[in-house]
Amino acid sequence: MDAVAQRWIDLEGLVNMRDLGGLPTRDGGTTVARRLIRSDNLQDLTDADIARLVDEVGVTDVVDLRTETELHLEGPGPLRRLESLTHHHHSLLPPRPPESADEVAARALALPPREQGTRDAEFWSTHYLGYLAQRPDSVSAALWAVADASGAAVVHCAAGKDRTGTVVAMALDVAGVPREEIVADYVLSAERIERIIERVSRTHSQGPALRGQTVSDQTPRAETMTTILAAVDDGWGGAPGWLRANGWSEDDVAHLRARLTRA
Repeated sequence: MDAVAQRWIDLEGLVNMRDLGGLPTRDGGTTVARRLIRSDNLQDLTDADIARLVDEVGVTDVVDLRTETELHLEGPGPLRRLESLTHHHHSLLPPRPPESADEVAARALALPPREQGTRDAEFWSTHYLGYLAQRPDSVSAALWAVADASGAAVVHCAAGKDRTGTVVAMALDVAGVPREEIVADYVLSAERIERIIERVSRTHSQGPALRGQTVSDQTPRAETMTTILAAVDDGWGGAPGWLRANGWSEDDVAHLRARLTRA
């Protein structure tokens, strides 16, 4: 089995979970397995899924990047009932009161018709940079939760590709993973995009908006992540510089790097 296939974690209740261990670093090392896990929503995990994540994968922390509306409509998920886990909620979108399912549907219907080509790589890169600009507090807090976890930290949103992809890319950049490897990991979600869309479209919080979009609209493209990494590099000298600009010390950055790269 190749290294990429080994990183996928296939569970009954989700479709887009993988381990970020085993990636090369620029100093000749690799990221450590079972430290950082990326995923789509954990809402539908079965009891067998939960047992595997806790007992086999060693999950101790859950970093939920969803909005208040998503939590309100879909719930916190079955892992919340485990007192042994530490849960962190850090939405990457501007705070707003939770909406009802009817309000979400009405807002989706009020949007203008989708214009051809609007959700291309440029659209998504602008979207992701918005997370860093509008919610640096949440991005920073999510990365600190990863750094301070005693076991594996699962970072997730709804689909596990956009909000999760942004936070994971920042973490991997701190770890010293080459840019092309970060981009390649981001694009891996495209292998399962139809299943991701099918799953997310069933939710009250995200389903109404997805109905007016195509698979191409939602497919991760390499150019998107390349643009994000270049922008962070140009603005702050990379993710470590971005974190320092947002209150992290050199020791804090080194702590996250060591967490992801040292056994």
